[in-house]
Amino acid sequence: MCRILQYNTDHIANGYGLNASRFTLDAIIMLLTILVFIIVLSMLVFVHELGHFMVAKKLGICVEEFGFGLPPRLWGKRIGETVYSINWLPIGGFVKLSGEDEAEVQSSILQPTSLVGKPAQNKTQSSKELRRYFFARSKKERAAVLLAGVTMNFFLAVVIISFIFTQGVFVPTERVHVEKVLEDSPAALSGLREKDIIVSFAGTPIKTSEDLIKKTREKAGEQMSMVVVRDGQELTLIVTPRKDPPSNQGPMGVVITNLEEKKYPWYQAPFYGMKEALNMSYLMIVSLLQLLWRLVTFQPVSAEVAGPIGIAQATGRAVQYGVMAVLQLMGILSLNLAIINVLPIPALDGGRLLFVVLEKFMGRRIKPQAERMAHQIGMVVLLALIGLVTINDILRLFRG
Repeated sequence: MCRILQYNTDHIANGYGLNASRFTLDAIIMLLTILVFIIVLSMLVFVHELGHFMVAKKLGICVEEFGFGLPPRLWGKRIGETVYSINWLPIGGFVKLSGEDEAEVQSSILQPTSLVGKPAQNKTQSSKELRRYFFARSKKERAAVLLAGVTMNFFLAVVIISFIFTQGVFVPTERVHVEKVLEDSPAALSGLREKDIIVSFAGTPIKTSEDLIKKTREKAGEQMSMVVVRDGQELTLIVTPRKDPPSNQGPMGVVITNLEEKKYPWYQAPFYGMKEALNMSYLMIVSLLQLLWRLVTFQPVSAEVAGPIGIAQATGRAVQYGVMAVLQLMGILSLNLAIINVLPIPALDGGRLLFVVLEKFMGRRIKPQAERMAHQIGMVVLLALIGLVTINDILRLFRG
């Protein structure tokens, strides 16, 4: 992680006590945060839509437009049957498939051939043309297109996490390292030094930070032996933990951790990246189910939900810590996007997939008008929830 930017507080400008240097750096950080926020969200949504696009093209479904950003359109070029466009709102992207909404095109493509003036021998050709529409494809093919977006988001997260693993991550171990020894503390008086590894305390093996904290509290005020490893050699130190340590200090006055940095080789990183992505997805699903339970039981959830403003705040913090922190946030958001999109809520990919599953069990198609109405209601509900979460983010900003 990079250090958080430090400001020069010595410069006083215009006689008003304003710190011009700090103001400039604050403005730069804000602009950088906005830029990174837009880039991250755009990449996540673009990758999601790219998944839909590639699978639809592979299956031969007509893709009317593949756009980067959201309309209105800034530039577009037709290549084959597809318009590739760049749009004014640089957030995400979209794919427009022919026949996504069956109700819109049903009347025009399902007419008898005699009504449109086509001879009977064109019936086979009409059947081929019909297969270019999304709604006319098999249940498996429609499910593949719908799941392609969340699959791409999941694998993007795997790629990001795998790369982070090659750069080094802190993993828990059964060794407790000394990160800092406070001046005039019992630890300092005993001769304990930074980078020492604490092996045992009062005859008890120490494998985690919690082990040492617990033992020092139990033995506060007593003189105890402590075995440490320093430069590969074992040493025995004598220490007396304090009963009443100063504020923000423990009985020994030492900062410890059982985390060690580990770098994975490139050929191992994808395996561990996949494993970590699956574990994170499981935790997110559990957290989401707990959140839904809180919502239906009218319990407070303000500390657990963040909307666009909350994500922007998290992006700002990540920007200050550096590229690796931004990548880590991007991986987490990509998994979140995949999990949320696969939920069986109308207007989301999971909601559309739900209608495919219902069709399988019912043995017949649900009326296109009913499906369209369900997605429209779902979109209204989602927009309302986003609005409520955004209001919650704003209130949290004012509350600090």
